[in-house]
Amino acid sequence: MNFIYESLPWYVSGPLIALVMFVLLIIGKQFGMSSNLRTACAAFGAGKASDFFKFDWKAERWNLMLVIGAVLGGFIASNYMSNNTVEINPVIVQELAENYNIKNAGETYLPKEIFGIKALDSPLIIAVLFIGGLLVGFGARYAGGCTSGHAISGLSNLQLPSLIAVIGFFIGGLIMVNFIYPLIF
Repeated sequence: MNFIYESLPWYVSGPLIALVMFVLLIIGKQFGMSSNLRTACAAFGAGKASDFFKFDWKAERWNLMLVIGAVLGGFIASNYMSNNTVEINPVIVQELAENYNIKNAGETYLPKEIFGIKALDSPLIIAVLFIGGLLVGFGARYAGGCTSGHAISGLSNLQLPSLIAVIGFFIGGLIMVNFIYPLIF
């Protein structure tokens, strides 16, 4: 059974996100996804290996439920509430097909050329994923949070370090997409 669901317009989803941030502020919690890795590691006993993981992880269980809800919600939405297509400009579809050999752009959210198991047959791809994962993990730790934590929670709390981090995320993304990615692929 597939229920086709249109995404909420910005004027509905934006205030809902603001409402969630307001409620979290009132109850003294902060939103973020990267902190959940620390909480999960602490829950599985990583505090025995590193002092960084020695804290009361049970006080952060609510945030682990948030991650589980995000994963389950994404699964339900993509499998039961979507037609799994996305509208892409025809010029971009043609460019993706010609320059990157992505033949089914616009037909699915996850093109098999990028997300299929065959995409992992190259040592270069595995190295890029591994190094990228390390850099993202290091960056999230060094910046004191991930993009969602800084951009949604930090900015809504008017934190200057979050504004600086978000500006850095955008600059880094622009540099990666426009200068580094074309050199790799």
